[in-house]
Amino acid sequence: MTDINSIARRYIDLWNERMPSRRREMLSEDWTADAKYVDPVMSGDGHDGVDALIAGVQQRFPDFRFKLIGEPNGYGDHVRFSWGLGPDGVDSPIKGTDFALLKEGRIRSITGFLDQVPQSA
Repeated sequence: MTDINSIARRYIDLWNERMPSRRREMLSEDWTADAKYVDPVMSGDGHDGVDALIAGVQQRFPDFRFKLIGEPNGYGDHVRFSWGLGPDGVDSPIKGTDFALLKEGRIRSITGFLDQVPQSA
């Protein structure tokens, strides 16, 4: 049985990882080689594409971190969780909900939705 809490936590940890070599390790462990990521403003294919997206978000928001909001839920190979992106210690100005499709317990695809984005972001 898939541990949806672990999937969501490791996903958030990946987006917060600043060391590229460790991020690549995490992608190899938790994502399939042909994984895809898509949301309303960006998309990436495979480990290289996803890693580039994460590096870009970290560069654009250097003082922000991701955190889980609420509890993940899911069934079968599907996981849904919400997240916030912002500085530590305050309510996240950017919020979203992601849907993961798993294959053998690893992320095969992520479809992301942006629930709250300030105009300045």
